[in-house]
Amino acid sequence: MNVNALTNKFYSMPRAGLVVLLLSVMTLSGCATAPDASDPEAVAEHNEINDPIEPTNRAIFSVNQGLDRALLKPVARTYKDMAPEKLRLGIHNVINNLRTPVIFFNDVLQGDLDHALITLIRFLINSTAGIFGINDTAADLGIEFRNEDFGQTLAAWNIPEGPYIMLPVFGPSNPRDAVGRVVDFLIDPLNMWAANSGNDWVPPSETAADAVDFRARHYDTIEDLERSSLDFYAAVRSLYRQRRTDEINNGTVEPGTSVPSIGQFFDDEEHTDDDTDEVSQAN
Repeated sequence: MNVNALTNKFYSMPRAGLVVLLLSVMTLSGCATAPDASDPEAVAEHNEINDPIEPTNRAIFSVNQGLDRALLKPVARTYKDMAPEKLRLGIHNVINNLRTPVIFFNDVLQGDLDHALITLIRFLINSTAGIFGINDTAADLGIEFRNEDFGQTLAAWNIPEGPYIMLPVFGPSNPRDAVGRVVDFLIDPLNMWAANSGNDWVPPSETAADAVDFRARHYDTIEDLERSSLDFYAAVRSLYRQRRTDEINNGTVEPGTSVPSIGQFFDDEEHTDDDTDEVSQAN
C-alpha cells in the first residue's frame, strides 16, 4: 500500500471533521436568538455566558449524557472496581507519557523553551527508567507532569476562544480548543506512526483508554456533581472554562475543576480516590 496515500487518507478525516465543525458552529451561531438590546442586564449576562447556541448545546449534552450512562460509565465503573489500583495508575502514567511529545511541541510553539526542556527530560526519564512510562519516575525526582495543548498555544498567541460549544461525544469546547484538538492529533508522533504503518487501530484505542481512565478516576466526583447541581449543563460549562483558564495561565488545576463530561479526555492531572472524596465533600 502506498504510504503517502494511506497518510493522506488517515489525516483527511480530522480535517474534514474540523471543517464540518466550524461550519456548524457558524451556522448555528447565526440562528441563535440574541437578548433584547433594551435590556442591558440581559445583554451583559448573554455576553458573559457566551453560549449563543445554548439550546443546541444542551441537546448535544443530553445525548452525551445518554452515551455516558449507556457505555462509558458502566465500563469505567467495572474498570475501577476490578482493576488493581497499581495497574490503573500504570495505565494512566503510560497515557500521560504517550502524550508528552505533543506537550513538547506546544511548549516550543509557545516559545517556552525552559518547559520544553523539562518536558523532554521527563519523557526520556519515564520512557527508560520508568519502563515505557509505566512508572512516573520523573515525578519521583520532582519533575511533575504539566499539560500543554494547541488550544493553549492559540491562547498564548492571543487567539480568542470564541463561543462555548458542546461537541458530540467529545464534550465541552470552543472553536479555539476544537481546532487545537485537531492540530494535536495531526502533530502526535504516535498517530503519524500509526498512519504510516497501517496500524489505524492505535489512535482510537488510545482515545478509548484515555476516556475510561478519566471517567474512572473522576467517577465519584462526576456522580456527586450531577446529583448536587440544579443545572448540570451550566455547572459543566462553568467548570470547563475555569479549568481551561487555569491551564492557559499555567496554574495548578485545583481538585474539583475537572470537567465532568463523557468527552473530556485531555485532563491529565493526577487525582487519587482520596482527592476525589475531598472534592465531593467540598461540593
